[in-house]
Amino acid sequence: MIAETVCSAVSAAGLGIAVVTAYRRRFLAAARIAAYSLIPVGLVMTGVVGWLADTAFSPTAWAGFGLLGAAWVLFATTRAVERRRGGTRAERRAAARGSQRDAVAPTSSAPSLGPATRPASRPASRPATASRGSDPADDFSDIESILKKHGI
Repeated sequence: MIAETVCSAVSAAGLGIAVVTAYRRRFLAAARIAAYSLIPVGLVMTGVVGWLADTAFSPTAWAGFGLLGAAWVLFATTRAVERRRGGTRAERRAAARGSQRDAVAPTSSAPSLGPATRPASRPASRPATASRGSDPADDFSDIESILKKHGI
């Protein structure tokens, strides 16, 4: 009974603030305040407030929330430990068996040299910028032109 009275008072106060806001020609803000102020009355009328009041004062409900929290903590802890170890027990066993069988280090793959049409024995050609010379002014000329274009 007290919760319903408090919710009604909060809604009435919110609607009063919405009227004052609308009087100041701020209609969008007034409509938003009115929407927020109608929520407590709507919760009372749907029975949510009564359910929350019954749940808040029930020791059985709090024990249930405690058990749910303990289950969540256990689940989160086991997941964190599992991630640290590197997978599930079956995955670790399979990895251990695989590493015992394959005691020889794997060979490295050949480096990728680009398109398949280029032969592997031919070295990559030098970039065209290296053949221009080692003058630092040439290296920054295109950057300077971009900066001048933008007025910097």
